[in-house]
Parts: sequence; C-alpha cells; structure tokens
Amino acid sequence: MASAPSIPPPSAPPSPWLPFESRRRARDEKREAVLRAAVQLFLEQGYHRVTLNEVADRLNITKPALYNYFRGKDEILFECWSMGAELVDSVITEIAAGGGSGLARLRKLVHAYAALMATDFGASLVRFDLRDLAERNAGVARAAKKRIDATFRRYIAAGIADGSIRPCDPKLAAFAIAGSLNWIGHWYRRDGGLSPTEIADEFTVRLTEGLATESRQKIAKKTPRAPQGRNSGRKTTGTKRTGGGTG
Repeated sequence: MASAPSIPPPSAPPSPWLPFESRRRARDEKREAVLRAAVQLFLEQGYHRVTLNEVADRLNITKPALYNYFRGKDEILFECWSMGAELVDSVITEIAAGGGSGLARLRKLVHAYAALMATDFGASLVRFDLRDLAERNAGVARAAKKRIDATFRRYIAAGIADGSIRPCDPKLAAFAIAGSLNWIGHWYRRDGGLSPTEIADEFTVRLTEGLATESRQKIAKKTPRAPQGRNSGRKTTGTKRTGGGTG
C-alpha cells in the first residue's frame, strides 16, 4: 500500500512588524520630520506663539501622535537646538582632524559656521531663548556655546603662535567674529539674493583678512568652497550683493 504524500507544514504568516532596525529608522525619520516642522514654525512665528496643534497640522497628523516622539513643546525646542549644536560639533571635529595653521582652521570654521547659520537648525542656536529651556537643558546649551567660543579663541591663539595671524586679543577677536556670524541667523532669508555658500565665502574673507599676516589676495584664493548651492553661478560684487540676503 502506497504511503500518503507528505504535506509540508503551513508556512508562518508574514510578521506585521518591521524588523527592529527598520522600525527604529522609521521612528527616527518621523521624529526628525517633527523637528523640521517645529523649527520652521518657531523661527517664523516665535516659540511662544506656536502651539503643538500647529506643528501637528503642518505634518498632517494629530496632536496626540506627537507625544509618541516628544513629551512636550519645550523638549521639541531643546531637540531643535541640539540638532544645530550637533552640526557645529561635527564641523569642529572634522576641522581638528584635518590639521593646518591656526588661520587655516579659523577660516574653515568661519566658512562652515556661516553656512550653518543660514539653515533652520543653525539659526536655532541664536534665535531661541535659552530661558525657555528646562534648567538642565539650558545648562547643556550654555556649555555648548562656551565650547564653540573656546574653539574660535583656540584657533586664533594658535595662529598667533604659528605666525599666520597678527598679534591680537583672542577673546575680543573671537567675540567680533562670532557676533558677525551669529547675526546671519537673524537676517538670512531663503528668497534673498545670496546663497549660504556665497555668504560663507564673503564672510570668510571679510572676517579673517584683518587678522591674517598674508595678503587679502592670497586669502581670497584659499577660501574653502562648500558644496554648490543655488545662485552658485552668480558673481558677488559690491555692497549691493552683500545685502541681498536680508529680508
């Protein structure tokens, strides 16, 4: 008597859950989408005027859905600020690894920082009031600002030591440079006449030529170029072009 054909066991139904790494990536992407929408609203209207309902509406989700990612508006504010701080930290780490004279490192930092100030998360570093943060988070933010200031001073001092920067007070020079760069976060507009790269190019020359022991022409030739953005084909001439990015 012939044996009955074997019947393979039924296959398990596909899991309704994404693999862990995919779920984490999806959550991170949604979390970042919340931050992008929130930082735009905070910069457009001011932190206190924006409600979580408005953030949810911009994302086309419900307000309760936001609580899957953040506990409240103040946490969103801090995370937006942190995104900007992480971008600066990344730049500083890259510059430190590259070496070079004090002037070379200062110019790289000025260029990168200027370009970051023309982004939403970069602008959040100077547009948000630290008094709106929880005390612990405000302390973290103040410490980060001190680290950035210390980096500017360190590069200026290194340039004085290696002869690439004229003798000066590193503290005052750092204040002058950072103050000019930070103001970009207040006046830059996407619909202005200059791209972030053009602004960074111009500020790098203007803010370092008075410190450098080299001639202005040599500095201009060595200005680091960031990835090309819009308006990259335009030439920057005169004061009219410099003011083109203001609103």
